[in-house]
Amino acid sequence: MKIAVSAAGKGMDSPVDVRFGRCPNFVIVELEKKKIKSSKDVENTAVAQMGGAGLTAAELVANQDVKAVITGNMGPRAFAVFHQFGIKVYRGSGTVKEAVDKFADNKLEEMTEASGPMFMGKGGHREHMGR
Repeated sequence: MKIAVSAAGKGMDSPVDVRFGRCPNFVIVELEKKKIKSSKDVENTAVAQMGGAGLTAAELVANQDVKAVITGNMGPRAFAVFHQFGIKVYRGSGTVKEAVDKFADNKLEEMTEASGPMFMGKGGHREHMGR
């Protein structure tokens, strides 16, 4: 099973990023019998987008053939993409490895709805978007 983790950097020792669409990197981890089989870093090309970063990041991650995503928060557009594809979303913290280990032990909270508003990754500055 492949899972994606929003990460503040590269590798398994990187902290889980609380932002999904604007995190700099995703760590794609393959689990086999609750053990980490492999991992790879995927740069989040949506990080610098003016708008729609969550949607673009969700498409990037979904194309990695993952079955689950671990992040700190997720906006409504990204959450809708994962819901559409049947990809479950979990709230995680600590390092990527710690979050993956908790996932493997069924100790992460599954998110049943978006946990943040649109534009949250830009610091919540909705006013600069003309609102």
